[in-house]
Amino acid sequence: MPQTAEPKLITGNANKPLANAVARRMSMHRGVQVGLCDARIERFNDQEIFVEVYENVRGEDMFIIQSTSNPANDNLMELLIMADALRRSSAKRITAVIPYFGYARQDRRTKARTPITAKLVANMIYGAGIERVLTMDLHATQIQGFFDIPVDNLYASPIFALDVKDQFKDSMDEVMIVSPDVGGVARARELAKRINAPLSIVDKRREKAGEIAEMTVIGDVSGKKCIIVDDICDTAGTLCKAAEVLMQHGASEVHAYITHGVMSGPAVERVSKSVMKSLVLTDTIAPSEAVRNAPNIRIVPTAPIFAQAILNIWNGTSVSSLFETDTLGPIYDGMYSAG
Repeated sequence: MPQTAEPKLITGNANKPLANAVARRMSMHRGVQVGLCDARIERFNDQEIFVEVYENVRGEDMFIIQSTSNPANDNLMELLIMADALRRSSAKRITAVIPYFGYARQDRRTKARTPITAKLVANMIYGAGIERVLTMDLHATQIQGFFDIPVDNLYASPIFALDVKDQFKDSMDEVMIVSPDVGGVARARELAKRINAPLSIVDKRREKAGEIAEMTVIGDVSGKKCIIVDDICDTAGTLCKAAEVLMQHGASEVHAYITHGVMSGPAVERVSKSVMKSLVLTDTIAPSEAVRNAPNIRIVPTAPIFAQAILNIWNGTSVSSLFETDTLGPIYDGMYSAG
């Protein structure tokens, strides 16, 4: 057992509602009050970031909850500066809980003279004194290999499986899981296996960057309730186009389950006007007011799984056990009838 009585949480400005929810869930699991460390994060006039932690953290097991979502650079710097403040204050161990890992889409060189920014960010995190990373649905799982420290990558598919079984409990035989591109097949197959549903693929061909020339549906979606599964929804252009193509191929309904709702630019308007009956996002990125008010967008919580993962890391027990329905179901007990 660790020497410290309880793990300590601290958060930046990226997603305070999620951090507070994680603290509440940990309090429920532990039976003792777990709060967020009292700290201030301010900006100087030139927008330099200043961090001051008001509580003693010497010898403590610290968990920084901070997504590197929009504004990505500000939130990343907050994470690094908080880590530096904790390291210089003699924290025993620093774990970065990064529900949404920004820059993950730049995980390889697609053209000459381009960066691999995911590796650069990994180096920065390591250099700041962070000793472990906990995240969810990395855009490319090989990014774990960019780090020289342990990385625990949680998956949203077990949560989505609980939600699908609850929402479609009377028509599970009509459900079909759809990958919006060939690259996302592994992620879609994982959810399809969990709910014992067939799998289809929307294959897209681009004439040039940013423009989709053609979409082809691989598999028979006639009369099916299609569920598109992906890790990131940015401008929602491809997602809405895929939904239209599925309806043209005879799907009875189209829904989407996306882990990280970046939802930039016209995304919310596109989704609201699209043929999709629902878009389900997690709260790894704090939803904007427009997202919360959209009639066909729904948010599922990740605080229960993050809270339990933090406790498992602190206790030195298995994190991968949370991928099993038998383990995850009780954690989400009361939220879903299908556990």
